[in-house]
Amino acid sequence: MELKKRNIPISLPVTGEEEWQATKEPLMTGWLTSGPKVSEFEKLFAERHGVKHAYAVTSATTALHLALVALGVGPGDEVIVPAFTWVSTANVVLYCGATVVFADVDPVTFNIDVNDLKKRITPKTKAIIPVHLFGLCADMDAIKAIAKNIPLIEDGACAAGSGYKGTPAGALGDLGCFSFHPRKSVTTGEGGMVTTNNDKYGELVSMLRNHGASISEEQRHKGPKPYILPDFNLMGFNYRMTDLQGAVGVVQIKKLDKFIDEREKWANYYDKELAGISWLRTPQFDKTIYKHGWQSYVTFVDEKISPISRNDLMEYLQKHGISTRPGTHAVHMLGYYANKYNIKPSDYPGAQAANDHSMSIPLHNRMVADDYEYIVNILKQIK
Repeated sequence: MELKKRNIPISLPVTGEEEWQATKEPLMTGWLTSGPKVSEFEKLFAERHGVKHAYAVTSATTALHLALVALGVGPGDEVIVPAFTWVSTANVVLYCGATVVFADVDPVTFNIDVNDLKKRITPKTKAIIPVHLFGLCADMDAIKAIAKNIPLIEDGACAAGSGYKGTPAGALGDLGCFSFHPRKSVTTGEGGMVTTNNDKYGELVSMLRNHGASISEEQRHKGPKPYILPDFNLMGFNYRMTDLQGAVGVVQIKKLDKFIDEREKWANYYDKELAGISWLRTPQFDKTIYKHGWQSYVTFVDEKISPISRNDLMEYLQKHGISTRPGTHAVHMLGYYANKYNIKPSDYPGAQAANDHSMSIPLHNRMVADDYEYIVNILKQIK
């Protein structure tokens, strides 16, 4: 195959005519804020993820914030989060006035290290946020055995359509939180979802996302007295998804499994073709237990035996038209958290290794076979 330079983005959403047409209804009816399209999206998402309740919000960050507020997290409480995750997983704890407690991660799966988690639990631990990073669910049974009665909030920002032992992400903890950012498998531009099987938490989330209103805007406008404003017995937030986004979400969620199946096919191709590169570790997990959602394909560069460093490798690939990224960042190594909690990078060695050596390569539904073949061939050339 002739190698030619091109530009392969790390990720691109799959949107087009169908999504465009879907936005016409809210635009023509004038119902642009949260309404019937959001409700339809929520219903479809809940059905796909095996939960009683799903509530659409503005982002996974606001979803996580609402989940913590619904659990009553506040000053004096501690919330355990993995040290290797997107920064918002930790930020939402501070939004509540609580204390972030980091747990290390397994640098093979990139998910929370259950042995380290056990050491971090104290009488002040009010919640644990396991992250299903890159679409691979955390080992929820092991976490539950350690957590006992501590509530679990799944950070499933990357995990729409993922599963663990036959149960979908979002139905594994007390609450689940998802993202519809364009780098995710399905998108609404920005947007998020909170899932739960707990009626009490569901009712709280529903009210909290809408300023604390006792009923939704849709319920009020379609009720017998739309001119009567609802009561507000809670201090809430304006975290509502728009019906424009909901309309796009309705189209996208119906494509989720098709998107994941296609990504899994090419993830398997990467696994096979890259197996001979000794210094590049591909994703490792038990396929009989985990249903990977493949939000990203994240490798690990072993610099002890690699011909060049991870960063030099990313620069080399960029020059050859292949976009890469570190998997994500180690939050304890970011300036704000390092200073706030006086943390050293080596305090969480698994997260530090993941931060310094993980590398995501392109995997998305806008790629074609030639793109994957090109990436594999360029990687194989590196000696």
